[in-house]
Amino acid sequence: MVEYSYVKTKREDVKPIPQEHFTTIKKFMKWITAANVWVFKKSKGKLWKNFPGGYPICVVGMKGAKSGQWREVALIHLPEGDNCYLVASQGGMDRNPVWYHNIKANPDITIMHNGVTRNMRARQISEEEKAAAWPHLCSLYPDFDEYQARTDRAIPVFLCEPTE
Repeated sequence: MVEYSYVKTKREDVKPIPQEHFTTIKKFMKWITAANVWVFKKSKGKLWKNFPGGYPICVVGMKGAKSGQWREVALIHLPEGDNCYLVASQGGMDRNPVWYHNIKANPDITIMHNGVTRNMRARQISEEEKAAAWPHLCSLYPDFDEYQARTDRAIPVFLCEPTE
């Protein structure tokens, strides 16, 4: 069991995700994310602009690692000045989300928030940078702490900076 010094939540305080639920959860997440992206884009960011709990979203566009096709995913918007973060948490599941592999392969992305699309370049930050950013990330979405406590996987974090 891996523990991270910057994570306040303890593994024993987190309910694990049963292995037999992984497939169902991933299918549901894929479906709801696709629906969220569609509604968000059609409404220019006016509808379905928050995840449950009121957390604002952004739509991240990227080139597929294998297919080369354009992909989009709705993620929690995590701004810091002109930059923003992307956290590949997938609820603390044991594998990285597909979008993680796409961005690793093709770091030039777009981020749409409040109806504005910006060209960005994503860079996966080091564990040291992640530890420093963690309080800020958890101030924007507290469940990240629980997600990291749930898994031995070091949840990847990207820092995205404007390319314009």
